[in-house]
Amino acid sequence: MRRFQLCRDYDITGVSGVGIVASGVLFDDGVTVIRWAGDLPSTVVWQKFEHAEAIHGHEGATRFVFIDDEGA
Repeated sequence: MRRFQLCRDYDITGVSGVGIVASGVLFDDGVTVIRWAGDLPSTVVWQKFEHAEAIHGHEGATRFVFIDDEGA
């Protein structure tokens, strides 16, 4: 599994703000869990990393920055 942070450079929705807005884990089978920070925290489970990235990447405005090396 690999840990990551969602780093938002531009807040398109005006909800989450900018900077590190969430942290998460990508499991070996592709399941992705995201824990949102802030005043209204929530946890979301995606069956595939690509789905989470498609929804929350905002066409590059939010980056998934991995903390752990691939294959660690």
